[in-house]
Parts: sequence; C-alpha cells; structure tokens
Amino acid sequence: MSFKHAIALTGGIATGKSTVATIFKGYGFEIIDADKVAHEMLDLQHEKIAELFGEKYVENKKVVRKKLGALIFADKQEKLRLESLLHPLIFAEIERQSNILDEKGKAYLVDIPLFFETNRYPIEKSIVVYVPQSLQLKRLMERDGTSNIEAQRRIDSQMNIDKKREKATYLIDNQKDLNALQRECDKVKDILIKS
Repeated sequence: MSFKHAIALTGGIATGKSTVATIFKGYGFEIIDADKVAHEMLDLQHEKIAELFGEKYVENKKVVRKKLGALIFADKQEKLRLESLLHPLIFAEIERQSNILDEKGKAYLVDIPLFFETNRYPIEKSIVVYVPQSLQLKRLMERDGTSNIEAQRRIDSQMNIDKKREKATYLIDNQKDLNALQRECDKVKDILIKS
C-alpha cells in the first residue's frame, strides 16, 4: 500500500512550509515535494498548456508559471481546467516516490500545499504549519512583491488556514522567529520518532 509511512506536511501559502521541510531534512527525514513534482509535470505538459490556455503561457518549452498563475488565481474555471490535467499526473508521480520510501519502513514527509483541498492522498497523519491569515497576507506580499488584492486572491484560493489548523494531527506554529520555529519542529520530530 502506498503512503504507509507518509505524513503530510501542509499549511497555507507563505506560512513557512518550505522552511519546516528544510528543518525536517536536517533531522534526516526524506521529503517528497509536491510543488517540485507539479513544476516538473507542468513543464512536461507545456504543449498541452499552450493548447489549453494559449501560446503566451509557454516560452522555450517551459510554462511561464507567474503568468499562468495570475490567470488561474483570477478564474476558478481555468484553475479547474489546469488541475484536471495536472493532478492525476502529480498524484501518480508522488505515489511512485512514496512506494520507494515505504520500502525503507520509516516515516517520511509528503509536502502537499493542497492536501486537505484535494482530498486525494490516503495519508492519515498531517503536520500543519500555521500562521494567522493577517500574517500570512503580510508575508506573501513581502515575499512575492504582490499587491494586497493579488495576495488575498491567492490565499482565498486555498482552504482557510484556521480550518487546516483544526484538521491537523500535529501543529507547528510559525508566528515568531526562526529559533521558535526550530523548537516547534523539535517537538513534532520527537513525537514522530517515538511513534
């Protein structure tokens, strides 16, 4: 069975998932990165993307992600069209990598931003990286240099972070500094190693 030893790592955009993933890599956990897989699948499907959305979204056989992102975050139907193309391909690749890691018989993380939204992955335990939505908005605007409206649109395209918090098996609070985040990660790591 796939995902036997998997733990989903999720949160919202700009909550600090990548930083948490890096910390867990430092602990020796292996990580499957759904965003990385998605980017690979997106570029592999560049011809289909050009066909579905237009040539202007592809340059040199690579999808212009920022341009496509602006389209799909502004139009729910376009987002659904993209997801129906990519999600089955992304799932198949993550499942393939999961089968390899399950053979090792120890816990590993699957970094899936839309874990709860897609409800596609049969993973029982989850770690949610949490910050309140106001801080999420501020960090996203600073990180990507986007307007308040664009940043809010991207946040609104995901499940509300407080709902994700309620669904978490383990919670990592990332409202403070890096040292505080490290301590939060240490606590969860200790629980995972014991279980």
